[in-house]
Amino acid sequence: MLVITLNKTIYEYDIHSIVKAFFPEKTVKVVTPDTDREKAVELAGAAEALQGSVEFADSLVMFCLAGQSYDWNWMEELPAGTEAFSQEYKDAFKGFLYQCLCEYTGKTLPWGNMTGIRPTKIAMSLLLEGKSHEEIMAYYQDKHYVSEEKARLSIDIAERERKLLSTLHYEDGYSLYIGIPFCPTTCLYCSFTSYPIAAHKKRVEQYIDCLIKEMDYVREVYKDKILDTVYIGGGTPTTLEADQLDRLITALKERFDFNTVQEFTVEAGRADSITREKLEVLYRHGVDRISVNPQTMNQCTLDTIGRRHTVEQVMEAYQMARETGFTNINMDLILGLPGEDVAEVTHTIEEVQKLNPDSLTVHSLAIKRASRLAQWIQSHGISCIHNTDETMSIAVEGARSMDMKPYYLYRQKNMSGNFENVGYAREGKFGIYNILIMEELQTIVALGAGSITKLVCPDGRIERCDNVKDVELYINQIDEMIERKRALLSE
Repeated sequence: MLVITLNKTIYEYDIHSIVKAFFPEKTVKVVTPDTDREKAVELAGAAEALQGSVEFADSLVMFCLAGQSYDWNWMEELPAGTEAFSQEYKDAFKGFLYQCLCEYTGKTLPWGNMTGIRPTKIAMSLLLEGKSHEEIMAYYQDKHYVSEEKARLSIDIAERERKLLSTLHYEDGYSLYIGIPFCPTTCLYCSFTSYPIAAHKKRVEQYIDCLIKEMDYVREVYKDKILDTVYIGGGTPTTLEADQLDRLITALKERFDFNTVQEFTVEAGRADSITREKLEVLYRHGVDRISVNPQTMNQCTLDTIGRRHTVEQVMEAYQMARETGFTNINMDLILGLPGEDVAEVTHTIEEVQKLNPDSLTVHSLAIKRASRLAQWIQSHGISCIHNTDETMSIAVEGARSMDMKPYYLYRQKNMSGNFENVGYAREGKFGIYNILIMEELQTIVALGAGSITKLVCPDGRIERCDNVKDVELYINQIDEMIERKRALLSE
């Protein structure tokens, strides 16, 4: 354990994120004056804990870790007139903390001191301001200590995103997300809202009824707006039976004008939920982009993470999708899964290349506290998790060999190797919705349990409203969910 004690309740999230990135093998606790006193005393006195502290004073900040101290006289380093705890102060403090940890550990991080999940938003906003590539590179490297490789990747993706999004209707348009929170089983690494379908089969029809009720409201309130993209995700949408998928999408297309829809995606997802009949339903309804997601092509790993399907089933599901007629198929992979290193990642990429999908989303494993993986690591040790420059390079080269280019990127907290998730695709096969959810440039109306609607206001502000995560509560409180949307969308 690593315990960082603060003398002020400020920047806890950023401090935790930066420290955790340097010490992924440790449980990091940040203690503030607001921390429960008994808990604070317990953590401060933990014999096995590596102790650290941050002291904020009038002109000086002191960071101490395991007896090593570092001072920052911010009044001497920042421009005259900078106020304590302003945004400029916060950015500079994160830089100070990052440099201290670099010196203490002897290592740097590919994304420097960046703690947000959308690093390409910086490049996008600076491009829109008319900044040159050189100026944007300098911003990433001088202000956030981002590596040259990651800064160039961000700029490359932002340029591609800007071109792809140029045809969308930002002010008079929107996108629609429909969440299906059911899965065959819950994977070891997963912390998303998902429920084993076997235990909820009797509620699925009522759940679809509630989705349709939300559709009715959105159709009415947004009848004068243009629908650009539709995304059905989860969970695993294909846990629904073929007739249930048919009912859901029939209701959707009866209520919304699909003549303007530029992309209609369904996450077909896990191979053990995909059947030919379900694929035919999706194809008949005009779904033009689907995912068949193995995460790995190593059977031992699939068994460890609880996917409950075989590599052969992945291949069969993929071939069925091609035979059905789909010409835009994505595959998701996760690097850093338990026990996987260079040999396993190489094997996965080689098997994916044989299938030759149209796009590939490469995730770096994120260790979520709410997932069973966190407990698994406590039992087996963090040394079982390997995500390195070498494994990332194998995936990048694999995507390039299939003529794919990076088109969207995001990061998550507690990512193995402090890397990122990147979507690669061939020309004309880019996932527009994926870019929208990251760049937050268009309103996305979200239906279903655990989904979050994001309203992009004319002044650039983003307002949100969420649906309850629990399926039973969502069904029982559907009218309240609609009222939440009414309060938000009426703006």
